[in-house]
Amino acid sequence: MVSVVEVLCLVLVAVLWGCTNPFLKRGTEGIENVKKTNKVLQVLAEVQFLILNIQYLVPFFLNQLGSFVYYFTLATTELSLAVPVTNSLSFLFTVLTGKILGEEFGGKRAVGGMVLTMAGITLCVVSSIGYTPVASVQNKAVLS
Repeated sequence: MVSVVEVLCLVLVAVLWGCTNPFLKRGTEGIENVKKTNKVLQVLAEVQFLILNIQYLVPFFLNQLGSFVYYFTLATTELSLAVPVTNSLSFLFTVLTGKILGEEFGGKRAVGGMVLTMAGITLCVVSSIGYTPVASVQNKAVLS
């Protein structure tokens, strides 16, 4: 059984992961202009570029906060629910955030895919939310 709080935590993770992806992409713009002669120096210069870039760091830390919440939510949530919900919803939030920022997302087929994804996630959540069958309640009453 999964609680409403666990589902909300998974949605929070998806929001943090999905909404930060387009901002991470924007934050890395210009890294291709970093050129060094040595491979080691190249890696260090790219790391320096990212560490000193506030447009990259803020979404990066929010994304890592999502990972932190996900880690602790996994302790109580079924893995068969957590993985599809967070990954599918993070994709949806990535597409929606990218669209808000002016990126193209694929037209009618992409919208159809998002609708089907939401239907699948809804089925996963509804099937995982605990319910008490009438037979179980009657058996408990008999055993008491």
